Amino acid sequence: MSRIGKLPIAVPSGVDVAIDGAHVTVKGPKGTLSHTVAAPITVEKGDGVLDVRRPDDERQSKALHGLTRTLVNNMVVGVTEGYEKKLEIVGVGYRVLSKGPTQLEFQLGYSHPITFNAPEGITFSVDGPTRLGVQGIDKQLVGEVAANIRKLRKPEPYKGKGVRYAGEHIRRKVGKAGK
Repeated sequence: MSRIGKLPIAVPSGVDVAIDGAHVTVKGPKGTLSHTVAAPITVEKGDGVLDVRRPDDERQSKALHGLTRTLVNNMVVGVTEGYEKKLEIVGVGYRVLSKGPTQLEFQLGYSHPITFNAPEGITFSVDGPTRLGVQGIDKQLVGEVAANIRKLRKPEPYKGKGVRYAGEHIRRKVGKAGK
């Protein structure tokens, strides 16, 4: 049995879960998220908990069991607490400016500033010229936006300059050997 898939999902008070066949909708204080559950897996609502069940021990069913449980749990956590990814910028003259809660302007060593607009449901927070945060209720979307920001100027291995996740370790290389 899947160790993750068999765990019940606790539904806190203030969160409303609607199950319509294979479509699960979670509504909470921060917003609403929905997900369509893959074919053999079913989600059942109990008193204060959700159970994710699989009908058989087929390979595909086993693979989808834990995945579906995690996706539904991420929706419940997202509408109650939300998700945040922190990024930091390293490099001389590299900085970020906030142009409102959904727009950032980066100076990353290119000849021009880069403007980055947030998709629907994502907000930015700037904590100084070299630190920023990406917030939202959808874990996948927060991670994707953070990865796209990091992609603007990836950390390079010689000096470590670029945009990186907070706490990310960059493997450094030795420069060219002197005489």
